[in-house]
Amino acid sequence: MPHTIRNAFDKHLTIESLLAAHERASKTKRYSREVLKFDIDLESNIVNLYKNLKNGTYKMGKYRTFKIYEPKERIIRALPYVDRIVHQWYIYEFIKPYVVPRFINDSYACIEGKGTHKAVDRAQEYMQKMKNKYGTYYIVKCDIKGFFYNIDKDILYNILKKFIKDDKLLALTYEFIYNDGEEVGLPIGNYTSQFFANIYMNELDHYVKEKLHIKYYVRYMDDFIMFVKTKEEAKDVLKSVEKYVYTRLHLELNDKSRYYPNKMGLDFCGFRIFESYRLLRKRSIKKIKRKVRRWNVLYERGLLDLEKTILEWNSWLGHSSHGKCYKLQMNIYNKIIFKEYLKKPEEETYGRII
Repeated sequence: MPHTIRNAFDKHLTIESLLAAHERASKTKRYSREVLKFDIDLESNIVNLYKNLKNGTYKMGKYRTFKIYEPKERIIRALPYVDRIVHQWYIYEFIKPYVVPRFINDSYACIEGKGTHKAVDRAQEYMQKMKNKYGTYYIVKCDIKGFFYNIDKDILYNILKKFIKDDKLLALTYEFIYNDGEEVGLPIGNYTSQFFANIYMNELDHYVKEKLHIKYYVRYMDDFIMFVKTKEEAKDVLKSVEKYVYTRLHLELNDKSRYYPNKMGLDFCGFRIFESYRLLRKRSIKKIKRKVRRWNVLYERGLLDLEKTILEWNSWLGHSSHGKCYKLQMNIYNKIIFKEYLKKPEEETYGRII
């Protein structure tokens, strides 16, 4: 893998690569108004986009802002559809092949074949190793306060400049980072934002592994855990990480960041994790119970979108099957008044632990 990206922009900019980016961007929104409008004159739209990128005249459009409330209240900023195509093209052609391979093995966000469940698997694997080796050990659990909203754009841009040596690609990168007019932060909703955030935190990953020499470390976006032998080591590690995050990344640890003995377990990526089993977090249980109550009301009124509900149920069933949840799954399942349409939990999922 080259250390820098050189002379790559024009090589990767083709009508075919933009069409492929369009396919990816429209995958879950094929029948949305924006996509249908773009598809009416697809060839002309793609050619115009190609020319704008080729000539350096491409500029991002205006954001549409709205709020979401699950899993917590957040402000989402959405770009016009054509910009989402460019984001897909940029990530697929440059970030994934050139930058993602620079990540450490135990970074789990935005990487194909990884994700939350793999992060939970690895965290529990490390807990088991620490338990077998030391009996009692300490967990250092951290996350970043207001992560996306507080990322320093200049620091991010300078990180990317270290290995992007293609002028056109660097200009596009600059447009992505600075276009929204905000002094700090990345818009939640941009496809590029999650990758840029991961690149930003990759600096911390290498500091923890190469400078602090922490063997057992797992990160999913801005949530990260370190497993160490003693309370004193945990205290020192937390202090060092807090200083690095503040001085080098201009971020602050959340007040909930702390260290504690392993007997308390680990709350991470939706699960309460112990060395030999996992449980769903209480918040996750409350959420599915609320959802089931809403489903039942809609079903009785004849307003339930059954196809969508089946997908949501299967998703939750798959997620909860990564923990010791069979009894919980059956309890929830039996509260659904239309359960004959849904997949029944399987008993062998109970206690499915690596």
